[in-house]
Amino acid sequence: MKAPVKVALLVETSNAYARGLLRGIVSYIREHRLWSLYLSEHNRGDKPPRWLAHWKGHGIIARIENIAIAEALRQVSVPIVDVSAARLIPSLPWFETDDGAIAHLAADHLLERGFNYFAYAGDGQFNWSKWRCEHFQNCIRAAGKECFIYQPVKGVSLDEEEQADHLGRWIKELPKPVGLMACYDFRAQQVLDGCRRNGVAVPDEVAVIGVDNDDLLCELSHPPLSSVIPNTQRTGYEAARLLDEMMSGKKVRGETHLIPPLGIATRQSTDVLAISDRNVARAVHFIRQHACDGIKVKDVLKAVPHSRTLLEGRFKKLLGRTPHEEILRVRLARVKQLLTETDLPLEQIAERAGFPYVEYLSVAFRREVGVPPSQFRAQNRP
Repeated sequence: MKAPVKVALLVETSNAYARGLLRGIVSYIREHRLWSLYLSEHNRGDKPPRWLAHWKGHGIIARIENIAIAEALRQVSVPIVDVSAARLIPSLPWFETDDGAIAHLAADHLLERGFNYFAYAGDGQFNWSKWRCEHFQNCIRAAGKECFIYQPVKGVSLDEEEQADHLGRWIKELPKPVGLMACYDFRAQQVLDGCRRNGVAVPDEVAVIGVDNDDLLCELSHPPLSSVIPNTQRTGYEAARLLDEMMSGKKVRGETHLIPPLGIATRQSTDVLAISDRNVARAVHFIRQHACDGIKVKDVLKAVPHSRTLLEGRFKKLLGRTPHEEILRVRLARVKQLLTETDLPLEQIAERAGFPYVEYLSVAFRREVGVPPSQFRAQNRP
């Protein structure tokens, strides 16, 4: 009988992102050979644990977030997979959520709501925040809109009260209404707090979206926070798969693996349409409520008394797409959610998303997404 494979996990358990990584690792070992896991209390800024210097194991999955941890791991002779954006040991294989795709999702979500002004509230000490900022800004500029960037106080460590005040003063000076992306949910919660302190209405004056979809944090926010859903479970799963291959002899150096996000959990903080044309706003609201009921453009015209030509022209001018394209966009978003979150067969997904035929769903999905539904499901689930 073989001795169990021993794997150490230097991954904190204090935030939703890291817990998602751990769930993915657990999913992998349940489906494959069992590992003897070593997971000790560990936080992002901690020094290397004392046990690491004399630990006798076979592999490590680590969030290498500081130089001390990096230096300690350089002395270890077992395979290591890094799941941190800090990239402090470039020679190690690296898994990270796709920050460009995350920023694009957030930008599209806010652009769909008709804003002309946009903002990004980041945290300059993290690479992932810088990357999300760059991609978000590029998306907004490509749409011909203006984007304002929050610059934290350099060289000064603010407590939570001071941070919320500083953010609130910055938000108060922004042109309104504005769509704002925060680098992660905790920063978004501080943005909401800053808005409350300065009498700025959310979502009417500032629509806020975060990243990580930390359920408790998002639901406890006021108002509840919309958030991009990173595929952390798949990230952890794929990191575990590669480590298993490395422990079996595969040679790997410096590979980069970026895992795309799952979608957006829309809550009250972005439940707004910054559109001055009331008829278009009503039409969009009707579509988002009923697209998956199988409606057509003629049903929209019954709800909003306009000629088809006039409504399509106003839609195209304000949102950059036609009512038919908006119906399809909402349906496909529902399809993506059902593909990644359920095991429903495609026939039932088509019915729940408002497609009359599964063949129509497959053709539309491949045309818009670039891959067939089966491949999208396989790529986005462990």
